[in-house]
Amino acid sequence: MSFSLSETIYSTDTPEAKRTMYEDLRSQLGGLVHGEHDWIANTANASALVFNSMPGLNWAGFYFMQGPDELVLGPFQGKPACIRIKKGRGVCGSTVEKRATSVVADVHAFPGHIACDAASRSELVVPVFGKDGEVIGVFDLDSPLPGRFDAVDAEGIESLVRILEQTRL
Repeated sequence: MSFSLSETIYSTDTPEAKRTMYEDLRSQLGGLVHGEHDWIANTANASALVFNSMPGLNWAGFYFMQGPDELVLGPFQGKPACIRIKKGRGVCGSTVEKRATSVVADVHAFPGHIACDAASRSELVVPVFGKDGEVIGVFDLDSPLPGRFDAVDAEGIESLVRILEQTRL
C-alpha cells in the first residue's frame, strides 16, 4: 500500500475549517505511519505532510532530546534551522521545561526567543512524549504571520503528535 502527500492546501478561516483540516491530516498521517516503526521516517513524513498541507507556515519540524538538557534538530521542512537548543531556552526549550504546548502569537515578544529565521512571527510547539511519559522532543511550527496559531491548531497538532507517539510503543 502506498501513500502520497496531499496536494490540498487548506483554508483555515474558521475553526470548523481547521477541525476538518486536522481530521484529514490525522487520516493521512495514520496511513503514512501504519505498520512503520522507524522514528526518523515517521517524523520526516509528518513534518512534510504538515508543511505541505497547512497554509501560512515557513517551518515545520522536530527537535529531539539529547541528554538531559539539550534539544537537537531532527527531520524538518523549511530553511536551515538552529541545531541545538538548551532546555528552558526559546519557545522549544521552554515547552520541554513546562511539558505543555506553547502557542506564541508574537515571537518577538517572547522572552529569550531564538530567531532561527528572522521571518518567523508566530510559533506553535508541542511536546513529544516517550513511553514512560518523559519528553523526548518537540514538534515546532513557525509562521511569518503574527497570531497564526490558536487553540484549535494546538489541539490539532497535539492529535498528530499522539499518532506519532504510538509508533514508538
